[in-house]
Amino acid sequence: MPDLVIQPVDNTWIRIDCSDDVAHELSDYFTFEKPQAAHIRRQEKYRHWDGKIRLFKLRTHTLYKGLIPHVHQFAEDRSYSVVNHIPPPHSVRQESLDDYLQGFDLPFPPHDFQLAAIRHCLDHERAIVLSPTGSGKSFILYLLTRCLIDSKTLIIVPTIGLLSQLTKAFIEYGCPEETIHVVRPGGSKQSHALLTFTTWQSVYEQEPEYFQQFECVIVDEVHLATAKSLTGIMEQCTNAVYRYGVTGTLNDAQCHQLVLEGLFGPLKAVTTTHALMKDGTLTPLNIKILILEYPDSIKRHNRRENKQYPNEIEFLCSCKPRNEFIVQLVKRLKGNTLVLFQLVEKHGKDLFEVLNAACQPRTHYIDGSTDAETREVIRQYVMANDDQIIVASYGTFSTGIDIPNLDNIVFAHGSKSKIRVLQSLGRSLRVAEGKTTATLYDIVDDLRIGKYTNYSWLHGQERMKYYTSEKFKTSMVSVPLSMFTVKAPQKATNALGTTNVCLPSSHSTDLRALRFKEV
Repeated sequence: MPDLVIQPVDNTWIRIDCSDDVAHELSDYFTFEKPQAAHIRRQEKYRHWDGKIRLFKLRTHTLYKGLIPHVHQFAEDRSYSVVNHIPPPHSVRQESLDDYLQGFDLPFPPHDFQLAAIRHCLDHERAIVLSPTGSGKSFILYLLTRCLIDSKTLIIVPTIGLLSQLTKAFIEYGCPEETIHVVRPGGSKQSHALLTFTTWQSVYEQEPEYFQQFECVIVDEVHLATAKSLTGIMEQCTNAVYRYGVTGTLNDAQCHQLVLEGLFGPLKAVTTTHALMKDGTLTPLNIKILILEYPDSIKRHNRRENKQYPNEIEFLCSCKPRNEFIVQLVKRLKGNTLVLFQLVEKHGKDLFEVLNAACQPRTHYIDGSTDAETREVIRQYVMANDDQIIVASYGTFSTGIDIPNLDNIVFAHGSKSKIRVLQSLGRSLRVAEGKTTATLYDIVDDLRIGKYTNYSWLHGQERMKYYTSEKFKTSMVSVPLSMFTVKAPQKATNALGTTNVCLPSSHSTDLRALRFKEV
């Protein structure tokens, strides 16, 4: 009698027949601490939760189907015998993938790495395709749907803006419009069309029967699919034999990757940003780190009053000399510029106000309340013009938005999230006529004093690791914040309302005089 027997349930789940002792071992093996669990447990409704994610269900002995390779590894590590009753994937064979795709009158030939990604997906029924921003993920998705032309397919994207952008791209690639149904807010969700495009927000409350009509599910920006609503959708797509996710980067957390593998299948990295820059597919990127140096009085004040991360961030966002520095930086940049912020009410709107006063009519503003039509109008306008400035929240512009002639990105609010950082800088990597390089300006606030190290500095160090691992050309310069003035001496106000510290001011200095040193 084998120690483990893997039985089929559906296209989402498997059942593992084993003893109770082995089941508890499996439960421990597939249990992980959720990232930021300590922060989540501070909330009242989660205070009784132990902060762990358990992928193996002890009550039903069920596990995501995509984790079968990990079950075999579990058994091998313990010298357990295992019998697998799950049939191998059925390869969707084309006699010649090149010839087959050319029959669809494509607007341009696919790259070799795109063909390799499609071949892998067709051979394995399910996969996560890891392909950098700007590598043509939408074209990969289009070609994949053409190869699975008889399968009723659900395509899920994270935002309304990306929904419009992706459907428009499919039509431009040659997809017949009558085969597409787009689920828009308040619109019909039912259709006989072969391709249904939607955001997860529009369908996640549908009954299980709705999802069972689909034979194929594709999730764009699949790194977001560990959210509870998206996992719920995937769990209900029990008839979807074909499951594919695409993304430019994944979280390093093991739990994050295993959830995605369980729902979609193994990871397939098809190319790298460095390789695409080298062969000219992507624009070379320069990263310039601007370290803002604060007077000791401000550092002492921050150490005393802003010991929690939210307080430090609110303090920095309300610092008028800091915002004046951002204005002076953006004013001097040539080409189209994207300024990214995190806090809408406490930073984004105020920052746009001062930028708009200094740079109008070149400035445009987007946050979560901006409707899809307005976002698309701004995107098209910037694509058709030069020297435009978009002030946008990370939530609206860090993922999926395509503006090829974007020359500069400014991180007005630093992040330590690998996914957010790499996805955000990817907005500037697409090739455009006359564009020879792209530049990211990363602002790091140095409020270190004595043995105290502030959050913004620590997060900046994390971003440096990401830039190094991606082999980006990086340089830095220190900038005393006292170089920048406002119309009158300003008091630095923190989230607690303290106004007893002033930033010194002097004559403004031309940013072009700054000398960056390569890292």
